[in-house]
Amino acid sequence: MTPVPARATIATALLLTAGCDGRGAGEAPGDVPGIPTFEGAIDLEIGEITGDDPYLFTSVGSIVEDMWGRIVVADMQSSEIRVFEPNGSLAFLFGGPGEGPGELSRPCCLEFAPGGELWVRESARYSVFRLDSAGAEFQRVLRSPHPGQIGLIAPFVFDADGQFVSVGPVRTDDDPSATARLRVDADGVVDTVFLADGERQTVGQTTVSRTVGNSRFTIYLHQPLGPTWIHAHANGGAWAEAVTSEYSINLHQPNGSIALIEGPALEGPMLTPAEREWARERMDREIERAELAEHPFGIPERKPPLAAMFFDRRGRLWIEKTAAAGATMREADVYDGTTLTARYRWPLRIRDYPAPWATESALYGVTVDSLGVQRVARVRFGPGS
Repeated sequence: MTPVPARATIATALLLTAGCDGRGAGEAPGDVPGIPTFEGAIDLEIGEITGDDPYLFTSVGSIVEDMWGRIVVADMQSSEIRVFEPNGSLAFLFGGPGEGPGELSRPCCLEFAPGGELWVRESARYSVFRLDSAGAEFQRVLRSPHPGQIGLIAPFVFDADGQFVSVGPVRTDDDPSATARLRVDADGVVDTVFLADGERQTVGQTTVSRTVGNSRFTIYLHQPLGPTWIHAHANGGAWAEAVTSEYSINLHQPNGSIALIEGPALEGPMLTPAEREWARERMDREIERAELAEHPFGIPERKPPLAAMFFDRRGRLWIEKTAAAGATMREADVYDGTTLTARYRWPLRIRDYPAPWATESALYGVTVDSLGVQRVARVRFGPGS
């Protein structure tokens, strides 16, 4: 395979570092004058511990908002799509377990196509529906372009030409699970773009091979709370990738060019004693499973400075920073292209998965209480202090 360049060109990097957003080299985003901060608070939660089935969530895979402002939720365990009014009351649901037309198998991910159709990523296919004011009508089904991938949970989007782009692993001679963007055109022809080279994609992990009887298998080993490779994708063709250990993001534009978002040299928060103990226990389990004398990684002193990133509905990239122990809010720097335009903060109760669905004024995510009860949550943003 031909890997995508891991970094933008030196000339581009120098140009951007020099201050495309008015920031000099070495200055933190917080030092930029005139960058507004928006504070978010949860104004709606949908979900119960007991009651009617539509309000009992078992494994929320994705949340989107439709043209009527309704909240559309994929519940993987029940294989249903549930549609709620803006006030949280149930409008209707559809799907249900099965392989027939309109039936679903562990739907994980939702996205609206440019024409308004709702696409649903399932275990090994995509089902397409048309929503109206009262229900959903099944349109068609598309087999996953990722052969042999059952139960794949990964994003998908539509490019600048409205063509379907599926993200996920692709087997090659060099790498059995390299992540790529598979663009499927109207004739079903698949164009493959690898997101980064294999070394970058597998940062913070390694493998060992073991043979049991006549079978040979691979065991993956990870550095707990260490750096990871992350990526995000927007409708319209833009996507981004980075390693969480440094504030340096490769932003791929719809025209194929690559720009560099270079932030400050942040340090991640120190590990707490409880986190260090958790990391040691995980490493001990991997040592035992792989039959090793010692683990190939050590326990880091600090967590990576970046936590995650995602695009909002306007195509702005949210770069979330790792929260310190005891924090109650998440915080993200928001970029329009390579220009820092805002900072958003929202409750840490919103979990990391699924990736939030966000606009300039709202964000949808999932909360989980001490009993493991999942709820769909809506955050509303207003100007911060």
